[in-house]
Amino acid sequence: MKSISCLAFAAVSLLAATACAQPSSVTTEVVAGGLQNPWGLAFIGEGRMVVTERAGRMRVVGADGRLGEPLKNVPNVDAVGQGGLLDLVADRDFARNRTLHFCFSEPGLGGNSTALASAQLSADSRSLEGVRVIFSQKPKVASRLHFGCRIAQASDGSLFLTLGDRFQRMADAQTLDTHHGKVVRVRPDGSAHPDNPFVGRSGALPEIWSLGHRNMQSATIGPDGRLWTVEHGPQGGDELNVAQAGKNYGWPSITYGENYGGGKIGEGLTRKEGLEQPLKYWVPSIAPSGMAFVTSERYGKDMKGNLLIGSLKFQYVARLVMNGDKVVREEKLLPDLRQRVRDVREGPDGFIYLLTDDRDGQLLRLKPRG
Repeated sequence: MKSISCLAFAAVSLLAATACAQPSSVTTEVVAGGLQNPWGLAFIGEGRMVVTERAGRMRVVGADGRLGEPLKNVPNVDAVGQGGLLDLVADRDFARNRTLHFCFSEPGLGGNSTALASAQLSADSRSLEGVRVIFSQKPKVASRLHFGCRIAQASDGSLFLTLGDRFQRMADAQTLDTHHGKVVRVRPDGSAHPDNPFVGRSGALPEIWSLGHRNMQSATIGPDGRLWTVEHGPQGGDELNVAQAGKNYGWPSITYGENYGGGKIGEGLTRKEGLEQPLKYWVPSIAPSGMAFVTSERYGKDMKGNLLIGSLKFQYVARLVMNGDKVVREEKLLPDLRQRVRDVREGPDGFIYLLTDDRDGQLLRLKPRG
């Protein structure tokens, strides 16, 4: 059976067509180790990367894999529960402006919330300069959960930020007067993008791009220029979506998940008029975090255009073979990895890089086997 290709096996097995493992197609090599719960990864040129550690540190990883000392001037973070120093991206014009955008759980009056900051990496790559918090999720609440906090930068330089519902405030995901359970879009100075769908609407926060989300820890701009997201469901019901302006993705009015320990959420509906259906959902949950489209041919032509998503729960990378907005097939890459996958990024070199979530976490490079 092992000699039969995944595609051939999938042709005769419906089960295999949805979750076919390919243990021999790719392997990993360690770029760097000794990272404490790494969360986000950005590429800054010359083979170097910047990595965040949830406890509140940011480090430069050299082209040789050596870890730099923690950067100075990182803001104070509320590293409790799922919170801490989370995602980051290098600005599209980093080579000129040396700007990094990063998000974190910001302490303050009432508890904490997700904040988005920008800063410049110093010339010696040892500190952040000109740190500015450009956006803070409102309101702050006393919670250790559901910060969201993935960043994607659009072609015009504006920044999308995913924001969790903060768990106990899940009903807020259906309102427009809070940032809970939303995607927001801001310009690099933190102002609401003028093309946002609710700008000028009474009672609506102008930064909101889309609503009805639970806890998105995956986001990327696809080759089509659209914002793709994946969010955690409760117990089942993780979702893949294209987050479009003004659309409502349903949480908690509709979901394919259920309460922890069992039992329906709300009316127990999976569909409702006016609410978007996911492109794909997972039952049971895979606990998704990090995602990237494969745009290079490093792994062969068949893998180009695929969407890769990390699984924290099952410790593998989900490979989604796409045809437009349709998921044609799902396969499991690295099913024997035995590490929680926190982030998935495609580097400038065309290789896929992973961060593993552990107190001794790793930065891995995905390599084609053979």
